[in-house]
Amino acid sequence: MHWQVNRRQMLLASGVLLMNVPALDAREALQIPQGTGPLPPEWTTAPSIALWDGPPPGAPASAPVRSATLDPVFITGVARAEMRVFRPEKSNGRAVLTIPGGAYNFVSIRNEGTDVARVLTALGYTVFVLVYRLPGEGWAERWNVPLQDAQRAMRIVRARAQSYAIDPATVAVLGFSAGGHLAASLITASEEQVYAPRDVADSLDARPMCAGLIYPVIAASAPHTHGLSAETLLGPSPGADRIALRSPALHVDAATPPTFLVHALDDTAVPYPNSALFMDAMLAAGRPVETHYFEEGGHGFGIGPANAPAGQWPALFDAFLRRHAG
Repeated sequence: MHWQVNRRQMLLASGVLLMNVPALDAREALQIPQGTGPLPPEWTTAPSIALWDGPPPGAPASAPVRSATLDPVFITGVARAEMRVFRPEKSNGRAVLTIPGGAYNFVSIRNEGTDVARVLTALGYTVFVLVYRLPGEGWAERWNVPLQDAQRAMRIVRARAQSYAIDPATVAVLGFSAGGHLAASLITASEEQVYAPRDVADSLDARPMCAGLIYPVIAASAPHTHGLSAETLLGPSPGADRIALRSPALHVDAATPPTFLVHALDDTAVPYPNSALFMDAMLAAGRPVETHYFEEGGHGFGIGPANAPAGQWPALFDAFLRRHAG
């Protein structure tokens, strides 16, 4: 049977349908997890592991002082680098070293620390949340300070793996924003000697099995870097050699661990080309990499908005880790 189509009626009907489609700006606001406020109770009760027995490398003459203006959840004045440990009810035998962000000016331990620990422990992971020293707080060789703590943390996790019933070979790292830069530096500079060994733990490998980089700072120079993060880490007017040293994408090689990347396309603080830089470097080196670009989420969304696709990244990261851990 031949049906004759009335073009005018079809267009009118289409117009009615289009008029009934909600405008994009009428969508429900993103439900971004709260990042501000007091220290979460689960943080204050979590066991702590000090990274350094005695003064850390490059200690300043006077200890750093905590900010009197920032919320307590944004940790500053880090004289004692540490990890807080969060254990699952039922362990899958694997661990994640989690590195919160904060532009290298503070450590954001709610949205990128305890929230992440809650989600990952529910999946069976033992989570070590790192509070690393901040490079602008008077430490010598400021560009090495966070990496010193990240290397040391990874080695301590492996040294104590048996007591936590985890496999030292499958420890992953997960970093956010400036913490993503630190995680990227760890996986590309794990063998760089940035501190003198302290004990037997420092004989262990600091390279993670896998990495997750969530809206990471990768570029250390314009046009894509986050200016405050780069300046705080590298100091004012750094030379080209120092910039290159802490540009992780330049150091990807055949040994760089499989890496999972997440970025929102509407991130104006740390634009998505940062993740693209690292992805392209991984592809050029023939290394496993997976990248998820989300339409919306902005910057600093932590475990992600509950009412948008970006909130699905923890489950995707879990699947990525399980695929690569065997």
